[in-house]
Amino acid sequence: MNQRNVSELDKLSQALESGAFQQIRFTLNNTLQSVEVAQLLEKSPPKERRVLWQLIQRENEGAVLQHLSDEIQADILSRMDHSHVLAIADSMDTDDLADLLQQLPNTVMHELLKVMDKQNRERVEQVLSYPEDTAGGLMNTDTVTIRPDISVETVLRYIRRHDEIPEMTDSLFVISRRKELYIGILPITKLLVTDPDITVREIMVTDVEPIPASMNDHEVALIFEKHDLVSAPVVDNAGKLLGRITIDDVVDVIREDADHSLMSMAGLDDDEDTFAPVWKTSKRRAVWLGINLLTALIASAVIGVFQDTIDKVVALAVLMPIVASMGGIAGSQTLTLIIRAQALDLVEKSNSLWLIRRELLVGALNGILWSFVVAAVAVLWFGDYTIGLIIGSAIIINLIVGTCAGAILPIFLKSRGIDPALAGGVLLTTITDVIGFLAFLGLATYFYG
Repeated sequence: MNQRNVSELDKLSQALESGAFQQIRFTLNNTLQSVEVAQLLEKSPPKERRVLWQLIQRENEGAVLQHLSDEIQADILSRMDHSHVLAIADSMDTDDLADLLQQLPNTVMHELLKVMDKQNRERVEQVLSYPEDTAGGLMNTDTVTIRPDISVETVLRYIRRHDEIPEMTDSLFVISRRKELYIGILPITKLLVTDPDITVREIMVTDVEPIPASMNDHEVALIFEKHDLVSAPVVDNAGKLLGRITIDDVVDVIREDADHSLMSMAGLDDDEDTFAPVWKTSKRRAVWLGINLLTALIASAVIGVFQDTIDKVVALAVLMPIVASMGGIAGSQTLTLIIRAQALDLVEKSNSLWLIRRELLVGALNGILWSFVVAAVAVLWFGDYTIGLIIGSAIIINLIVGTCAGAILPIFLKSRGIDPALAGGVLLTTITDVIGFLAFLGLATYFYG
């Protein structure tokens, strides 16, 4: 966002505090872009957010809604009557409208579909028939299609008959006459510089593979990234053209994937509202805190087994957190690296064993290096060579275990259909804490017992 827009947002916040609603209304509807208005809503606490929404003109509401997170969308939609939602729906693209309808209760969604005109209803139902995280759920049915046997001049005349063409249209889709099967694309750049008498068949591009409607949206994003696409055709199992996916939708997928990975590591919902009410926020976080409490109790139980040893050598209580912390950090580095590699589709069965072996060696080398450093500090601190040997050995063990667990856990969890970003961190912390304490206190019991 440029400096002008930043200052506009600051002015709007000040005007809201002073009650200058006419100024706010003008700025929301005439100065800021819809994405900036959406950002302002997401930055505002619930009461201020409701005031701002009431000041947005009806014709601008749909454009703003599509840029809001699912949770805030659902909150705003829950306060509207059916006619209001339908008025907003009329101005939205098919894919954005399908996303919006999914935030509504099923009964309300079906009622709204009934009152839509037949063409729009069929388009929306087609998108809704696919899961939200697939190419079919992501696509827009608004396409420009042509036949292969017509001339370039005919195509140009056909396009000129339209008042406008869909946004992000960089290519026209070529389909067969009978079953509307996808054949290829005709890039706009090629269309504009070609002899008008040449047929579409002679200049169309046929090596652009269509995207199956059932493909996962993450795989769609990888295809767009790999081939630098602006748009791509979506087809059903028979090869019939259903719609297209555009780069703006793919950017949303990439952003959502990044949000998901970040929020899942803390056990939070992807669409967590920064300004959600206290009670709602507390309930969500309480579950994750409870899970972490269970893992902490497991680690504490391990410590309890060696209570007599700790009572004899007080230095053990001082040094214990170092072992667990070093293993945890080493494991987290590996876990993050592997989860990122999985997101980029770089981890396969063929290379997973190589990655695990690599992390084992990295853990061993770092373990040896830092075991000497920590052992030396422990000896200087407590004047006891035995405790230096114990903590040095424990750090080597825990760093090897931590890095191996960081590599194995996400691969194992993904193979079982479990999100590594959600469960990996908790399991890793439990493993490094338990193994760290077990190695350190077990060795201490052996040497001091």
